[in-house]
Amino acid sequence: MEIEKSYYDVYDVIKLLGVSKSKAYAVMREMNDYLEEQGYLVISGKIPARYFNEKWYGGTHA
Repeated sequence: MEIEKSYYDVYDVIKLLGVSKSKAYAVMREMNDYLEEQGYLVISGKIPARYFNEKWYGGTHA
């Protein structure tokens, strides 16, 4: 049984977007900066999977 992740790390973003490690970190930083501006608490180096999927895939899982 596979457990769905709550947060993606840099390696998940690399795999999902097919980008370099530095680009994945840049994407995550931009997304976390936006969430922080909206008043959410963020974890450096991770991005909420639900938010990521909503912004990149319209709410569906890749």
